[in-house]
Amino acid sequence: MRTETRSGTRTVVLTVVVTMLFLAVGTGIGTWAFYGHLNRNLGSGGDIHHLVDEPKSEDEGPKQPLNILILGTDGRDCKGCSIDGEGGSGGSDSTILLHVSADRTSAYGVSIPRDALVDRPECTAPDGTTIPEASGVMWNEAYSLGGPICTARQTELLTGIPIDHYLALDFAGFRGMVDAVGGVTICIPEAIDDEEHNIFLPAGTHNLRGKQALDYVRNRSSTPNADLGRMRRQQYFLTALATKVLSAGTLTRPRRLAAFATELSKSITTDIGSVAGLADLAGEMRKLDPSSIEFETVPNRAFPSGDPNWGRLEILPESDQLWDRMLEDRPLHDSTASATPSPTTSATPANPEVSASPEEVPADSVSPEQQEKDAADNGLCSPA
Repeated sequence: MRTETRSGTRTVVLTVVVTMLFLAVGTGIGTWAFYGHLNRNLGSGGDIHHLVDEPKSEDEGPKQPLNILILGTDGRDCKGCSIDGEGGSGGSDSTILLHVSADRTSAYGVSIPRDALVDRPECTAPDGTTIPEASGVMWNEAYSLGGPICTARQTELLTGIPIDHYLALDFAGFRGMVDAVGGVTICIPEAIDDEEHNIFLPAGTHNLRGKQALDYVRNRSSTPNADLGRMRRQQYFLTALATKVLSAGTLTRPRRLAAFATELSKSITTDIGSVAGLADLAGEMRKLDPSSIEFETVPNRAFPSGDPNWGRLEILPESDQLWDRMLEDRPLHDSTASATPSPTTSATPANPEVSASPEEVPADSVSPEQQEKDAADNGLCSPA
């Protein structure tokens, strides 16, 4: 069983970065003219066609929790974006379902691997054609066929949770975001030497910019734990980027903040119709402490060698515990939890590590040794 490193993932999730950024823009340097400039860049993917009814409240104000789907996509059609001769959207490489409590004081995110096999509901493609339902298909196929709306419907089918909003960030477009803030400092434990995709990054602590940053979040074939490891490294990079954006070095420099906001707006597709709408959402979360946000990976296991689905992941029934927590607006970990964590095991192509159920690993029970192993297993530097 594999444990999530709580101290390494208790941090700012992409959604909070987006909303807090636009709130800062709106209150610091924003004018309606600048809002209009950002609105022209902001991509609209349309409204979610729900499979699950949203709860209703007769009370005024934000009395219901928020469930926001965060999608990291990998467009490769722009100049210099292809790393392996592939084109097109590349599907959703990173998916996080972010749950924000009804009182807007706490949040946690659950990652869903792109290689997980799931059932997909019937969807409508961007051109209006019908995408038939299917069973046992890869998670990221929904985005390739039907965009974020189809992925939102697929998430509702898997979890039974109504999705309130989605935010899709194209990694191909975030090179400009990284450059706008002067680069992001990343620790790389071992040199990345990927001749197949022409990705070479030396070991050590480096300030990554532009294409190097894009290479880092994309690489999976020459770093540990394949897609699960890449998912963790993407979270790590976005955390570092968030820290840079929310630092005095960015928030106190209007031109740098404006440049970042412009690049960010070019890279986002959302059902929220305007930058002002994003700022309003940020306003709802003003009580949220970013340092308290946790990540969990949905419990999963690899299909064994010899199985027709070898190389893919199966989402385990224990995931229902996560979805129930979200539906009931409960925290990710009970404060009274006292179970003993299962020992960790090494990942191999035939037997990758299985994500631990949230019931199995209390947040305060992950030892420094487990944290170091988790980091090594996913191509990250050991926590300080």
